[in-house]
Amino acid sequence: MKIEQQLQKTLEASRGLNLIEDDQIKAVLFELANQARANSEFILTENQKDLDRMVSTDPKFDRLKLTKERIKGIAFDIENVAELKTPVGRILKETIRPNGLKISKVTVPFGVIGIIYEARPNVTFDVFALCLKSGNACVLKGGSDAIYSNQAIVSIIQKVLKKFELDENIVSLLPAGREETNEMLRAHRHIDLIIPRGSQKLINFVRENATIPVIETGAGICHTYFDEFGDSEKGREIIFNAKTRRPSVCNALDCLIIHESRLNELPDFAKKLSEENVLIYADERSYHQIKNVYSTNLLFKASEESFGTEFLSMKMAIKTVGSFDEALSHINKYSSKHSEAIISENNERIEKFRKMVDASSVYSNTSTAYTDGAQFGLGAEIGISTQKLHARGPMALEELTSYKWIIEGDGQTRPR
Repeated sequence: MKIEQQLQKTLEASRGLNLIEDDQIKAVLFELANQARANSEFILTENQKDLDRMVSTDPKFDRLKLTKERIKGIAFDIENVAELKTPVGRILKETIRPNGLKISKVTVPFGVIGIIYEARPNVTFDVFALCLKSGNACVLKGGSDAIYSNQAIVSIIQKVLKKFELDENIVSLLPAGREETNEMLRAHRHIDLIIPRGSQKLINFVRENATIPVIETGAGICHTYFDEFGDSEKGREIIFNAKTRRPSVCNALDCLIIHESRLNELPDFAKKLSEENVLIYADERSYHQIKNVYSTNLLFKASEESFGTEFLSMKMAIKTVGSFDEALSHINKYSSKHSEAIISENNERIEKFRKMVDASSVYSNTSTAYTDGAQFGLGAEIGISTQKLHARGPMALEELTSYKWIIEGDGQTRPR
């Protein structure tokens, strides 16, 4: 089937979504969660075909990999989305004009949402669940790295749709080729919104070539600043968790910024990081502080390229600063505006950090690993928006709606 024909079918399917009751959508999603668990062996077999084509040292390998536990987590997130209140049909504003006209501002679906993403097959489940719950059809454009996984997941989704006598074209998976990407980006007559998820290179390509509105879900270059008033025990555990919990995802710590008065704490932090063999690129002062306690195979002097890098692996940079303002300057220079954190017991310092740091998610005394739609109580996420127009931070149901004005009259006409 030609891409344009496929997109036309999805567009037509999207129009019927407006008539589906939320109870039925909820039932579809619960059944999908059940089928994800029931078909875990099939999904894992297909996922292994993708894994076999990628070297295990590739930072994307962990993102690509599915396990029974991860599939259980995905199914749980689908059920969370099902239980959430529908974002469609909410009255945002309502007024009655002096002439008797009743004017309402009401949330509505976008229509058709296109997602371009790389080696993260869990996104296939998440995107469909969020789009269906918000009344949107979705066009999926996964990368070639996850083609077998994505095909398996979409086949399960479409079987569930058929079971409920719904149009299977509510979800459409495009081939993984570059030409299909280009055609998708120009399909402004069929797609209402494009959301890219992946590397900065992918995001830049989409932004520069799309004729459709784009919401950027940017790279996650995440910093944690250990302030002169920081608690040592909290700092050690937060830094370790932010770096090592799952280093291949966008909310992982990339650069520890430490106040010079707290450099004596660094060997303790480093000892904890050594448990996971974290490779460290340290600036001159922090390097000398830990060179005698950290493995020489894992410790290197930082270069300019060490900062402003999203490592997506067990690597991180360390920057020593002499003041709070210097920490802010470093963040402002290298941040991708994703997630930034401060560890401090000084409330005035924390409040200033919140106000001065320009990021979608700003943390105090906790790990940046929480930048995630499920962790924010949103059920799941379609991406982390680092821009400021329409959506920012984890994007879930509310961010997948627009609005329209409903005007109710009783014969009024506007005077000439």
